[in-house]
Amino acid sequence: MSVNDPIADMLTRIRNGVMSSQTVVAMPSSKIKIEIAKILKEEGYIEDYEVAAGIKPALQVVRLKLKYVGERRSKRSVITGLERVSRPGRRVYTPKKEIPWVLSGMGISILSTPKGIMTGQNARKNGVGGEILCKIW
Repeated sequence: MSVNDPIADMLTRIRNGVMSSQTVVAMPSSKIKIEIAKILKEEGYIEDYEVAAGIKPALQVVRLKLKYVGERRSKRSVITGLERVSRPGRRVYTPKKEIPWVLSGMGISILSTPKGIMTGQNARKNGVGGEILCKIW
């Protein structure tokens, strides 16, 4: 099946996995998905991720281990919301001084900048703007 927006597909798989309390979510691999997974792990939204090799390099799979808090019956996901901002039909760019805050700093925005994929906070520190890929809280 052909996917027009692989980042939205990744976020939807994570959202569906959280809603059904799954521990692991798998998706086709790409460089941008691996960078987003790395940011989610650094910021504490997922426990871990791995890139599993397929038969061919083009068939690699990214597996995200979702993070939950609480005991078995009162277990809640660390990720409470995901939102795709820039899409193929409507690109959203921001200068360095207008990088949005997500829930007054309780969430993160992920940007694609000339210096690579990074959080909004790191983009502010590095003084770069870019395309707002998504917001996570």
